[in-house]
Amino acid sequence: DLIHQVWLDAVKAVGPHVHHHDVVRAALTRMAEQLNGPERDDVLRAIQAAAHPGDELAAIVRTRDYARLRDVIRNRPAEHVATMLADLGIEDQVLVFRLLPRKDAAAAFEYLQLDEQERLLKAMAQEDVAALLNEMAPDDRTMFLEELPAPVTRQLLALLTPEERAIASTLLGYPEGSIGRLMTPAYIAVEEHWSIQQVLEFIREHGQDSETLNVIYVVDDQGHLIDDIRIRELLLQRPSKLVSDLMDRRFIALKATDDSTTAINEFRSHDRTALPVTDTAGILIGIVTIDDVLDVAEARTTEEIQRIGGSEALDEPYMVISFKKMIQKRAGWLTALFVGEMLTATAMSAFEAEIERAVVLALFVPLIISSGGNSGSQASTLVIRALALGEVSLRDWWRVARREIGAGLALGAILGSIGFLRITIWSAFSPIYGEHWMLVATTVGLALVGIVLWGTLIGSLLPFLLRRLGFDPATSSAPFVATLVDVTGLIIYFSVALVVLRGTLL
Repeated sequence: DLIHQVWLDAVKAVGPHVHHHDVVRAALTRMAEQLNGPERDDVLRAIQAAAHPGDELAAIVRTRDYARLRDVIRNRPAEHVATMLADLGIEDQVLVFRLLPRKDAAAAFEYLQLDEQERLLKAMAQEDVAALLNEMAPDDRTMFLEELPAPVTRQLLALLTPEERAIASTLLGYPEGSIGRLMTPAYIAVEEHWSIQQVLEFIREHGQDSETLNVIYVVDDQGHLIDDIRIRELLLQRPSKLVSDLMDRRFIALKATDDSTTAINEFRSHDRTALPVTDTAGILIGIVTIDDVLDVAEARTTEEIQRIGGSEALDEPYMVISFKKMIQKRAGWLTALFVGEMLTATAMSAFEAEIERAVVLALFVPLIISSGGNSGSQASTLVIRALALGEVSLRDWWRVARREIGAGLALGAILGSIGFLRITIWSAFSPIYGEHWMLVATTVGLALVGIVLWGTLIGSLLPFLLRRLGFDPATSSAPFVATLVDVTGLIIYFSVALVVLRGTLL
């Protein structure tokens, strides 16, 4: 319809010899030129805005053209199918999931948001839910089940086959946040006396059920992990060679009871896509893959950023969480910070007499407050991130303090010099700061040095104190540090003023 409308306009302007093909050719030629020129980004955005595969899928579902539906979703990546399904109504989603092959349906289901997964399962027949859950990867199924209320989890576990139920119960039995919850029992394990030919035949027979084939694990006759071998090494050897000929008995493994931080650090240190998981006796019980660890790392980083911003971590995505819950998450911290800021008024009231005698001091209160809070927030953010990455530990607190004392003095000197020069230069053109402008400039300059030094020191050491007390350092958020430094900064400012301005303005 759109092509025809453009053709009608072109015929009126150019003549009746214009064909529909000419319209399409001209449009594509123009777009090709734009893609190779400075308008490339605009064209790509226009294409992206026009591309709605979910609309095409919805139209096919409405016409009940099931053969075409299978053609559209066949061989598409699972994440693309999930994106398309998210644009459909719940009834149409159920219909599509019934038509999908079970493995493809399970793979697409894993990419849906938690609330979308819950709605879909509620709308599906019990036998379809059972088929879907039984086909899901054990680690992804565990992550889904642990987010549900306990009664719902028990109902869904009852739908699993005995074998899958045993696997799911075992994984859910590990402590929350442990590697045991992230691992999958789908891996390839061989014995050291096998030949390469035997290993390759075993992989061909059982490899389709493995989470990954990048690494093959070697176990003894009791199941203890004794080595890991990259698949590349196996493929490049003669079939008659034995597994033992390739072994060096050096490997990296995680314990099922290790926390996710340990896994993140191990993956980062050893550049692996998967790591084996053993029990306390060293028996291989599963593997954990990099995609699951990255999901955990992303969730943890999101929580830390939200806490640093001065709120509790949100349990759901920003656009999904209810308005009431979001207010509850933010109101507590905001109230605490507001109460803390009340101490600023208390501090100023303590110096009410000085402010009355030297009103000019009040002009610089916002400057003083913001400088101390900003320097403290800077230091706090840097140290929190360094602690999270393992760059520093609790025993490094004194080294950090020494660095921040130097940094605080340097930064304070820079800001103090700027403040001093600002007052000095301004006084050459305006009498606003009075006849004692030089003393006022000295007061502001010295106060900024002390306040920035104090803010930097507090911001850098508070995360260590919270970690030592067993709290999350991210709770020493930038707003919290800023509030603390605001109050003490005013005390430093007016104390310096009392010393410098004594006998003149005070």
